Amino acid sequence: MSENSFAPRQSRTRISRRLFLGSSVAAAALPSLLKAEEVAPAEAPASSGFSPRLLPSRELPVPTTVSAQLQGVIAAPYSPGWDTIPKDAAAWRDLAASSSAAAADAITAIRERFNLQVEKTTMAGVPVFVITPSEIAPANRNRLLVHIHGGGFVLYPGEAGAGEGMMMAGYSKCRVVSIDYRMAPDFPFPAALDDISAVWGVLLASYDPRKMGIFGTSAGGALTLSAVLRAKTEGMALPGAIAPGSPCADLTWSGDTVMANAYVDNALVSRTGWVGAAINLYAGTHDLRDPQLSPIFGDFTGFPPAILTSGTRDLLLSDTVRTHRKLRQAGVNAFLQVFEGESHAQFLTPFLPETAEAFGEIVNFFDSHLLA
Repeated sequence: MSENSFAPRQSRTRISRRLFLGSSVAAAALPSLLKAEEVAPAEAPASSGFSPRLLPSRELPVPTTVSAQLQGVIAAPYSPGWDTIPKDAAAWRDLAASSSAAAADAITAIRERFNLQVEKTTMAGVPVFVITPSEIAPANRNRLLVHIHGGGFVLYPGEAGAGEGMMMAGYSKCRVVSIDYRMAPDFPFPAALDDISAVWGVLLASYDPRKMGIFGTSAGGALTLSAVLRAKTEGMALPGAIAPGSPCADLTWSGDTVMANAYVDNALVSRTGWVGAAINLYAGTHDLRDPQLSPIFGDFTGFPPAILTSGTRDLLLSDTVRTHRKLRQAGVNAFLQVFEGESHAQFLTPFLPETAEAFGEIVNFFDSHLLA
């Protein structure tokens, strides 16, 4: 095996059942408010009846099969604060504010790198950011891309959530609307989906749906899928294509990589973190198998063409793979791209070669499936 300058990550000889209950959305360095060990874990995935496999202790090297820049991301320690949970609604709001502050420099860098105009406005009373590149590609003059941000349904309010939308506008040379939907703890499910549906209704009055695409990552990926399910239910026109990135499509946490990639993913780490609590905060008393909460349980028949993105170390790789397979089983034109060595949502890391490649694939997919 070839060597690199990064130290390998050591795994644990055994991971207790409780430590399989990790997180679903990457967080920046955020304040510790209450240890996860003090909070009862979410319900464990259903048992298959077979004995679990015990793994030997091992070291996990940083792969040399990715760019030097991505090697540094893979070698980074676990996200600070991943295993802490806010104790009350005020602490959750503080966490959201901290996430905005942590994202500020990256948002500025993205806007400047791509020379973007970002306008805050409202549609149907919902705050949105209209992102316009300095040059719009001729084929995109009548197109629009709609962005739904991630953050565990609790983080990245305001412009902090629009970074992925800004990068898409820059790479695609297409106008993007990023939706600043309401979030828990103040506005649990279905507030976010209500906001997205309301904005979609406004946009349908001005744009041909066949010329619009919807995209988002993590919670945004789940909401992308749920928004299409909602549109189907309500008889609204569907977009011409969608791009859910690493969607947390199954809030029951049943996917294999939730366990297999626990402590391998250095962004989410494991289900025991704050995100497990965030999901419960968002879902409230609703059944986690409700398709508009966990779209993997919905009917994907008639869905628009879809491109899904994940990484080999992503805790939610299984959610992405299972969504892709279910789309294919429903007869949907669905494409899956999985990036070497990446943890959850790391294909959004600004300015990496792999990031440009991931967005390039998504842009080409939209170009191929949206009417001009």
